[in-house]
Amino acid sequence: MRLTEVGVGKYLKRWGLSFQRPDKRAVEQDPEAVRRWHQGTWPEIRAKAKADGGEIFFADQVGIRSGQVTGRTWGEKGKTPVVRRSGNRFSVNAMSAISTRGRMHFMVFTENFTAEVMCRFLDRLAGHFDHKVHLVVDGHSAHRSKKVRDWLAAHPDDVELHFLPPYSPELNPDELVNADLKHSLPKQHRARNQAELAAETRRFFRRHQRQPHIVRGYFGGPHVRYVLDENPMNF
Repeated sequence: MRLTEVGVGKYLKRWGLSFQRPDKRAVEQDPEAVRRWHQGTWPEIRAKAKADGGEIFFADQVGIRSGQVTGRTWGEKGKTPVVRRSGNRFSVNAMSAISTRGRMHFMVFTENFTAEVMCRFLDRLAGHFDHKVHLVVDGHSAHRSKKVRDWLAAHPDDVELHFLPPYSPELNPDELVNADLKHSLPKQHRARNQAELAAETRRFFRRHQRQPHIVRGYFGGPHVRYVLDENPMNF
């Protein structure tokens, strides 16, 4: 049987299918580990935070490069729009953490993300609260370093670290913050040097700190709504 492309599309629609942009998943991801996270690990973290009167934050680090251009703009047909930017290459890094209460904390830095930087972030985060913080992060080597473990051992009532399944960034709502940051910065400002890029990155985070409804909105993504689900065992 021979069918046209349009005809195949009609059949697929009748069968309940639609043309979609696929989600990306690392081939190394372990579906069983993701299932255990949803049905066991995450409910345990939430129960522990509730029992000790703590608050859960999801955290991640992100790098911003000067040459990065995202988004689209209008232009004359047949002529690609030109974005003016510095020919110098520079970058900044940031670490942020968000909670379902609409809280956001961040730190912008120019050096590489290391265990020392992570400890500095933990110091700043713990200093904002009089209750325990349960911090959910990925398996980055800095998060699992001896220096960080020593810091946590010295501050058992301040911060407890929990790890997402490997190769599962879609489970972290703070990844949506990173995507938002990368999408918005180039539209607003063409940094001429590292200091300007760092300043604009800080402005992004400070604006969001004053808009808790936007921070809470990051938990509404299709893959992170489980954080708000009162009965995650049914995932």
